[in-house]
Formats: sequence, structure tokens, C-alpha cells
Amino acid sequence: MWLNRRTLLGSLATVLLVPDRPRAATVVDSAGRSVPVPARVERVFPAGPPAAILLYTLAPDLLLGWPRANRPQECIYMLPDICNRPEVGRITGRGNTANLETVLALKPDLILDIGSTNETFASLAARVQDQTGIPYVLLDGRFVALTTAYQKLGQLIGRQAAAEDLASHTHRTLTAITERIADVTAEQRPRVYYARGPRGLVTGLGGSINVETIELLGRNVAGDTRGGLANVSIEQVLLWNPDVIITIDLEFANAVRSDPSWASVKAVRDNRVHLSPKMPFGWVDFPPSVNRLIGLWWLAKILYPKRFPEDLRVLTRDFYARFYHVTPTDAQIDEVLAGRD
Repeated sequence: MWLNRRTLLGSLATVLLVPDRPRAATVVDSAGRSVPVPARVERVFPAGPPAAILLYTLAPDLLLGWPRANRPQECIYMLPDICNRPEVGRITGRGNTANLETVLALKPDLILDIGSTNETFASLAARVQDQTGIPYVLLDGRFVALTTAYQKLGQLIGRQAAAEDLASHTHRTLTAITERIADVTAEQRPRVYYARGPRGLVTGLGGSINVETIELLGRNVAGDTRGGLANVSIEQVLLWNPDVIITIDLEFANAVRSDPSWASVKAVRDNRVHLSPKMPFGWVDFPPSVNRLIGLWWLAKILYPKRFPEDLRVLTRDFYARFYHVTPTDAQIDEVLAGRD
């Protein structure tokens, strides 16, 4: 049976516990929970898409499967044998579809989640771990915490050296980008609208992890209201009158320039509507994991072209080789940068 989070937690008490496993140490996760380190980790269940991506970048061989089966066009940019591993559902997030019996039957040595560490997710992690005996680590998915997330995961799975390499690269990327715009005041930063959906009328409110890339570099026009994703009206967008529009939706990107209802928006008038790359994972969002690191360079070059003269193609090739374990060809980089679905 397919379980939502409430059913999952309620049914755990009726499931046989897995056998006790030898523990070598503990790691304190991002929610402050002490998680026992398995003596040996060979199988990891990702609680959601951000966790699957984080684990794939560090230790693809340990990934049991994906929350959602990958499409052939996405597997071009990943190790084929890992990318084609089966769909196993998800424990957290929208559409939490993990079948509890399936999770246990897969016999993971570790369950990994990355994203929000609020009480809802911390409680879920603790209860799943207590009832199943499977260590469940919850890591903070924000940019500021990614370096530590890699280090903690490296400790848990015994891949400290590889984790430190990715952690160091992550730290260098974040430091280089933020320091280069440190003297740009809030008032000087471009006002950005994040458009999701075919009509462009879903956006991320202030503090939403979906717009963390935008809020790190520019000003989110919807940022005065705190929250997650929200529906807005075209009248509200006209009032915001953003300087730049970032979208992940190809249909909206193709239609907005000829749509009379958007014609007076400054970003449209100035031809500053940008379609985010999304292969194999989104560069700005969708899902919000380490895949967004390359998106920081992309958006920084859009917002501050004189401050970021780097060749994006070179950055893309290096990022994909380092994090996705596949070096894309020139033609493949063209496809990525075009924002194709």
C-alpha cells in the first residue's frame, strides 16, 4: 500500500524491527539528533530527491534507487547504470509515496534526507529510526550548510576523503560568488521574479528554499511575504515590475514575450527573461539540492556580467565531471544551456 507521512508514522509500530546492527560511532545531524554510524554502509535509501542527488554526487554506488525514475534524456548526464536504478518512492516532501514494506525489504544501511530540519522533519526522522532500527540522518539543505552536509555524510558512509573534496569545492564556489558581490547594497541588487508554471504565476515567497539562489544574489520581488511556493496574479507581477524574470518552464519562456498581459513588465520589455537549465537537475530549483551550485554561476553572470567574466561552458563541464561523474560534450552543454526539458 502507498503511504503518506501520517500513515507511515502510524504504521511503523506494527512493522517488525530490523535486526540490531553494530555501531562504530555517532554523528550529530543537522537537526541535533545523534545518529549511529553503521559499521559498514553499502545501501542507502534517499528520503526525497534532494537526498538522492547529494548521495549520487558523493557515492553513487550506494544509492538504492531514485524517488522518481529518471528519463532517458536525464541519464545522458549521469552514470547510466546508476541513473537507471529503479524508482523507490519518497518518504518526505510532496507526494510522499514510499511503500514502507518496500523500504524495509530493500534493507538499507542508512536513510538519508536533506532539506528542512524543522520539527516536522526531525520528528519523522527520529520515529522512523527508532521504530525500524535503520539510522536516519537529516541534513540541512541550505547553501550555508552544504559544506557541513557533505562532511557529515562522509562520516556516516566512510567516504571522508571524497566528501572533503566536494565540501571544499562547494565552499570555494560559495565564497567566490558571495565575496564578489559583497559590496553591492540591497538597493543596488536587481529585482528578480521567479516564474513557475506554464503561465508563470507560481513563485517562491521570502525564505523559500526554492528561491534561495535568487535571494543569495538578487532581490526576490515576492520576498516581503515569508513562505514557500504561492500562486500570484498578473496584477501583482505588474505591481512588482521586476528587472529580471527567471523561469524553469519552457512553455512560459516561449510565450511570455508575445503575451500582451506581460508586455509592460520591465523584464519583458528589456528582454531579460531567462530560462534556467535543468538537465539532469534544475540549476535554480527543482529539486533544491547541490545541483543549484552551478546555477549560482549562471545567475551571477546574468545579474552581474562584468563581475563574473568566467566561461560558463568551462564551469559547466567541470561541475558535471566533478559532481555528476560524466564529462559532457560541447553539444550536450549546448543542450543544457538552452534549458531543454
